[in-house]
This record gives sequence, structure tokens and C-alpha cells, in this order.
Amino acid sequence: DHIDVFSADFPKRFAEFSAAAVELIKTETGRRPTVTPVNEISFLSWGGGDHALFNPMTKGRGDELKRQLVSASIAAIEAVWSVDREIRITHTDPAINVVPFPGKPRTNRLARERSEAQFQAWDMISGRLHPELGGKPEYLDIIGVNYYCHNQWLVDGPPLEWEVSQEGYTPPRHLFARIHQRYGRPMYISETGIEAELRPKWFDYICTEVHEAMAAGVPIHGICLYPVMNHPGWVDDRHCPNGLIDYDPKTMRRWPDEPLLAELRRQQERFAPLLQEEQTAAA
Repeated sequence: DHIDVFSADFPKRFAEFSAAAVELIKTETGRRPTVTPVNEISFLSWGGGDHALFNPMTKGRGDELKRQLVSASIAAIEAVWSVDREIRITHTDPAINVVPFPGKPRTNRLARERSEAQFQAWDMISGRLHPELGGKPEYLDIIGVNYYCHNQWLVDGPPLEWEVSQEGYTPPRHLFARIHQRYGRPMYISETGIEAELRPKWFDYICTEVHEAMAAGVPIHGICLYPVMNHPGWVDDRHCPNGLIDYDPKTMRRWPDEPLLAELRRQQERFAPLLQEEQTAAA
């Protein structure tokens, strides 16, 4: 409450916070953290800057908020590196694909523009776009890609189905490859998941897409299942069965979702040879 995200002072204040946070983490853990200065700049700018879905609860200021969060990220990177230059930096955002309506060519340009918007924050951070913000290629260290079942949709329409063949749907491996071709940076899947009984099937689907992308030369170094634990919904407090661990809201007793746990273990075995190759190469 003591600082306005749109204020000229925000990037400096955020940088001071970032340096203090890293100092504390290193002191408390004895380990060097990997830092994501601002999670999902593009999504935060859309939801908080254009649609008032969450803080800062504004409309029509998404582009302004995006530039401000990029400025804050750049300032934070320099502050973090002043503490420890060896700290790795990641920048996470959703990989999306917006598809024009079949038979409506007038939506082609709009779909293309909305798909291309996913790159704006990364372009700003690397200095490709709005260089006056101070972006540099070295700031775009590691790219985190968030991918869910609703990340592809028709212009102003519903999400495209991932379980069936649907016109315009692009296999995620190609979305991951497109990001790597654009930036040439190491990547990881920073968020992925789905609800209820589809959890094991979705995780297998994403792991298969990652495996195929890696086989094609895309350097994906990890997959983060999100969330680890079920949680109350952001909007309506409903119980969201989307994690690896469930809980009783009254007793707080916890237990794993056995089908998803079994699939997680199966995928760990599947990727083990690739991990071994990576470790051998690093040695």
C-alpha cells in the first residue's frame, strides 16, 4: 500500500526489495537462488492493467503496466547481480496461440497480433523492443514457459480442444520451438497442470511434447508441475483439485493424488536417460 506500481519511484523501490530478498535468502539457506523478478509480466499486464481482474485493478493501462514491470525487472536484475553476479535470472510468461475464426479472414490480423503480443515483455527485457527501457540481451537469461489447456483459443472465442484434432490447434512442441528460435535461450516449463481426473493424462501429454521438442533440439531443462497442492480458487474459493497433494480443509490432513504421483514417477524414469546425458556433458 505504500507504493504505486505506476509511480516513477517503483522500479527503484522494487530493485531495493529484490537485493534485500536475495541477501536474506542466501543468508538463511546458504544457497544461491535462481530469481524470477516478476512472474508472468504479460499475463499480469493483461489481467491487472487492462481487465481489472487483480491488482492493480485498472483498465486500458496494460501496455503502460507492461513497460513499468519490465523497467522494474531490469532494475531488479542489476540489484540482484550487485549482490551476486552468478545468480541466474528467469522470465516466465504463457506460450499462447490465438487462431482466426474459420471463414472470417478479417480476424487473421487480429489473431496474429494477439499471438505476437506474448513476446513483447521478453523483447523489451532483451532490448529488442522499447530500447529506451534499458533492456539488454544478457538480461534474458532463462525463459520459463507456462502452458495450460486454455493457452490456445479462437479470437474472442473459446479455447481450442487439446484432446481432439481441431483446426488451428498447434502442438505445444512447436510453440516451444518457436520461442527458442526467436531467442536462442535455455528454457523450462515453469507451470503446467489441469484439474481432476485429467491430471495424469495432461502431464503425460505435456511430457511427450517436451520430449519431442528436446529431440528436435529445443533446450528444455525442466518441467514444473503446478501447483504442488490443491488450493481454494482465486475468484470463488472453490476447492481446486489440480495439484499433486490434496488436503482436508478442516483437519489440514494431506495426501497425494495417487494416479498423478504414479504418472510423475513414470515420467521421471522416462526422462532419466536425458538427465544422465546432460549431467555427463556438464561434467
